[in-house]
Amino acid sequence: MRICVIDGQGGGIGSVIIRAIKEEYGEEVEVLALGSNAIATTQMMKAGANRGATGENAILVTVAQADVIIGPIGIVLANAMMGEITPAVAAGVASSPAKKFLLPLTQENVEVAAVTREPLPHQVDHIVKVRLKEML
Repeated sequence: MRICVIDGQGGGIGSVIIRAIKEEYGEEVEVLALGSNAIATTQMMKAGANRGATGENAILVTVAQADVIIGPIGIVLANAMMGEITPAVAAGVASSPAKKFLLPLTQENVEVAAVTREPLPHQVDHIVKVRLKEML
């Protein structure tokens, strides 16, 4: 299974996700770090991603071949993350046939209604230990 973790800015959310996936599944899955900038990619690589790439084109090419995409909800919002998520990236991620697990964390003026507010580690645990397990 090929899992793409997408993040921007400092890569903190993506790093938490990748560490949790690697702790639970080890090398049973391939984790690709896709950063909207080099710092985010570097941090996700340090967290244990198998491979990483940076920028719009890398994200567009890779999400088309993914089985699963995980990241903050901003990855499907044009101009999110202080403009790091381009309209093309948002459309490419949303259009990918991959299953998407989006964390309702955003600095944008967007709120997902009727979602239980849980800390990031709890949300990541649910994705990794419940939702991904269902797919394996």
